Amino acid sequence: MAISKARIKYVHALEQKKIRNAEGVFVAEGPKVVGDLLVAFRPVLIIATSEWFARNGRLDCECVVVTDEELRRTSLLQHPQEVIAVFEKPSEALVPIEEGQLVLALDGVQDPGNLGTIIRIADWFGFTDIYCSKSTADGFSPKVVQAAMGSTARVRLHYTDLNTLLAGLPEGFPVYGTLLDGRSIYTEPLEHQGVIIMGNEGNGISAEVRRHVNHPLLIPNYPLGRPTADSLNVAVATAITCAEFRRRL
Repeated sequence: MAISKARIKYVHALEQKKIRNAEGVFVAEGPKVVGDLLVAFRPVLIIATSEWFARNGRLDCECVVVTDEELRRTSLLQHPQEVIAVFEKPSEALVPIEEGQLVLALDGVQDPGNLGTIIRIADWFGFTDIYCSKSTADGFSPKVVQAAMGSTARVRLHYTDLNTLLAGLPEGFPVYGTLLDGRSIYTEPLEHQGVIIMGNEGNGISAEVRRHVNHPLLIPNYPLGRPTADSLNVAVATAITCAEFRRRL
């Protein structure tokens, strides 16, 4: 039985944030990404080839077997792979930052590829929570989910007003921020707890959020004083920063 036009239209509609929010779901594709997410999220729809179902069985949700051509017409990717899944989004209840916890915060990171890569980086370095400003890209957009390569299953995203969140932290709680006028991350003392803020691709950390930074950090270029690029890509900067924290702590 061929997949219905309504089901194809439904999957494509989930590219829109307002539809995802209204339905409370998100889309993921490919055996690796879907396989990881099945551990953490409840599927409501699986559209896959007979080969995928032969390996994984029918799940407790609506399951649709499709041909390669039907998968291509349904997919949001240029090169679809075996399976498309629609999952329930997690609860949006804000989890407070606890003493002893080291977390990431993203202030206006807008590129889906950057956000997905940062989620993957956080997963690799053991950061389980990312606090996102409301101007940060939607972590459950198809492009972000695919770029995260399954790490969305292990990293929780919290969308909130960062200024209010940071203002509510205990006095003296370490708040790190990567800034051009910061101190070298390779010589600055780093604590086992705190918030590490990464800023917008073009403008960096906003002035409102920056005033909460009590440990400004700089990733220096080499050699110092040499003409170089204006800045690092935010995902690359996140990887360097996370690696340095984990190397020393």
